[in-house]
Amino acid sequence: MDVLNTEEGTIAVKIARNTIESVVRGRPVPSASLPTIFSEKRGVFVTITRSGELRGCIGYPYPVLALREAIPSAATGAALEDPRFPPVTIPELGQIKIEVTVLTPPQPIDVKPEERSNAVIIGQHGLIARSGGRSGLLLPQVATEYSWSSEEFLTHTCMKAGLPANCWKRPDTEILTFEGQIFHEQVS
Repeated sequence: MDVLNTEEGTIAVKIARNTIESVVRGRPVPSASLPTIFSEKRGVFVTITRSGELRGCIGYPYPVLALREAIPSAATGAALEDPRFPPVTIPELGQIKIEVTVLTPPQPIDVKPEERSNAVIIGQHGLIARSGGRSGLLLPQVATEYSWSSEEFLTHTCMKAGLPANCWKRPDTEILTFEGQIFHEQVS
């Protein structure tokens, strides 16, 4: 799987910003000619922050859509449909920052449950915890932002899924890792 270069990452963030600006204002989302890599199916998340605080984050953990479709869909979701927040408003548009994380396909951690914390690399891995029809995901940058250990990262991922905090130690809980290329909006 090819990685996005800096220019392609900048384009990804512009797609997200243009989509958010358009959907919040109730206008059609502009289309553009995009590099070939945007035709590849990838997992992607769009994160919106305001004053350094989370304002919305929605995405696709698995490569089900081409980036040209996944980024606008995730951006729309982050701006208007994240159930944790009210929709972004027009006055907020100048105050929010956009981040796009392009994911590698999630892979199960193939070690004994009690050894999972040794297999998680903080700053590199994002996590998905799944059990009993529930799942939760935390992006790689979350553990770094909170200075979590691998055990804390696993615990918080389980709690995000609505599962018991220490369920990562159980064999009936599946833990997957993925990596992400993170692109931030450049603020002038």
